[in-house]
Amino acid sequence: MSTTGAKHAFHIWNFISQHSSLPPELEQPTSLIKIDAQPLRRSRKAMKAVQYQTYGDYSENRLVDLPQPELGDGEVRVEMRAVGINPLDNTFRSGHIFFSLPQNLPRIGGQSGAGMVAESNSDAFKVGDRVFVAAPGLGLVVDGTWRDTVVAPATSLSLIPEGIDYDHAAAYLAGAGYLTGYLSLTEIAKFKPGQSVLAPAIGGAVGMETTQVARRLGASLAISTAGSTEKAEQARAAGYEHVIDLSKENLKDGVMRITGGKGVDIIVDGVSGRLTGQALSSLASGGTFVIAGYAGGRDAEINVTDIIWKAATIRGFTFRLFAPQTIAAASAALAGFLKEGSLQPTIGKVFPMSQASEAVRFLIEERPFGRVIMNPGR
Repeated sequence: MSTTGAKHAFHIWNFISQHSSLPPELEQPTSLIKIDAQPLRRSRKAMKAVQYQTYGDYSENRLVDLPQPELGDGEVRVEMRAVGINPLDNTFRSGHIFFSLPQNLPRIGGQSGAGMVAESNSDAFKVGDRVFVAAPGLGLVVDGTWRDTVVAPATSLSLIPEGIDYDHAAAYLAGAGYLTGYLSLTEIAKFKPGQSVLAPAIGGAVGMETTQVARRLGASLAISTAGSTEKAEQARAAGYEHVIDLSKENLKDGVMRITGGKGVDIIVDGVSGRLTGQALSSLASGGTFVIAGYAGGRDAEINVTDIIWKAATIRGFTFRLFAPQTIAAASAALAGFLKEGSLQPTIGKVFPMSQASEAVRFLIEERPFGRVIMNPGR
C-alpha cells in the first residue's frame, strides 16, 4: 500500500461503517468514492497474493504471483506471517457493497494481519520488529494484507506485545470485535462497573470479544449465546460461564434465568435478525441496546412496547461515530489489556493462503468458534 493509497482510503473511510454491519444494498454517490487506482511502484521480486479480479463467489479469491511494491519514504516492508479474515471481505468480493465498483479491481484482499519488519525507511520500526498491520480501507479500496509482503506507511503498524505469536496477533485484529465491543460499551452505552452485558453469538468476533472486554471492565455478568450444545460446552470449557444454549431455551428465558428476572443493562448485538426481538425483550429497564452487526439477518420483528415501557435506548454502531483520537485511545487501552493477559484472541482454524477460497467459505458458512486465519507462507 502506497502512502498516496492510504490517503485515498482515508477519504472514503467516513462512508464505511462497522466491519460486519454494512447492508449489501447500501448505496453511496460514486462521486464521493475515491479509490486508489494509481499503479503501485513495483520491484522485480515476486510475491504471492490473494487478489480479486472480478466480483463473484468464493472462487474469486485467486492466488496469484505479483511483483512486490518498492519501498518509499517513511514506509516499512513487512513479511506477513498471519492474516485475518473478516465477513466484510466476503461482502466486498461478492459485489454487495457500494465500493464494489469495476474501477476498484483488481484488488488484493485482507484488512489486517501480523508480520516481521524486513526493511524500513522509518525511524519508528527496525528490521526484526514484530508488528500488527491494519489501516482504514486495506483490502477494500487499497491493496490489503493477503500477500506474503506488505509495504505500508509506518502509521499503519504497531508492535505486537511479547508472548503473542503471529496467529494470535492476527486473530486479535480479525473481525474488529475487541474494538467494536470496547467502543460500544464505553462510548455508546456509558458502561459502569457492576452492570450486566449480553453479547450474543459466543463464537463470533463481536459476541466473544465484547464478552471478554465486558469482563475486563468489571461487568457483574457477561452473557452470550450458542446455537448448539456442542458450541455452548466448548465456550464453557474455554471459561465463558454464562452461555445460553439456544437449542435448549430461548434467549429471553436464558437471560431472565441468569439475571434473576431483572434483564441485562447493556446489549451489544452483532447478530440481529430473529434474535433482535428476544434480545430487546430481555433488556432491563433503562437499558441500552447497541446494534453492531447483522450476521443473523437484516430483517427483525420487535414489540415496540419493549422500547416504550423499558425506556430503552437503541443505538447503531459504526466507526464513523468516533473521532480518530477516540479510536486511538480505545486501541491503546485494548493493547494494554492484551499485554496484561486479560484478552484471549481465539483461533477457530488456520488455513494456508493457497486455500483462501475455502478459508473464507469456512468463516461465512461454518460459523466457527473463533477467528479464521491464513498463513501467507503456506
